[in-house]
Amino acid sequence: MINAKTASIRALNDKLRRELIGGRVMVTPGITAEGGDFLRAVLAAVSQFADFNPDNDPYDEHDFGAVDVCGQRVFWKIDYYNADLMTGCDRPEDPLRCTRVMTIMLAEEY
Repeated sequence: MINAKTASIRALNDKLRRELIGGRVMVTPGITAEGGDFLRAVLAAVSQFADFNPDNDPYDEHDFGAVDVCGQRVFWKIDYYNADLMTGCDRPEDPLRCTRVMTIMLAEEY
C-alpha cells in the first residue's frame, strides 16, 4: 500500500508518461537521429509501459522504465525540478512547485 504523497507523485508521472501532460519531454540526440517514425514508436511504447516492479520502481513513483523499440533498448526517466529548472524539487507531489522532465534516451546514451 502506497501513501498519499507517493500516490500523487505516481499519478503525475503517469499523466506525463501516458499523455505528455504536466511536464516537459526531452529526447536525446540518439533518439532524434533515428527519425520521426522511431520517435512515434518510442512515445507509444513509453506511454503503454506497465511493467513496474521493485527492481525498476523501488519507490513506487513510476519514474523510470525501459522498452525495446525496433530492436533498440530505450530508457525513459522522470526527474523533478523547481520552476526555474536550475535545481531539484523537494516537493514532487505538488505540481505547482515541481516541473517534471521526462528524458527519453537510447540505453547506450545513459
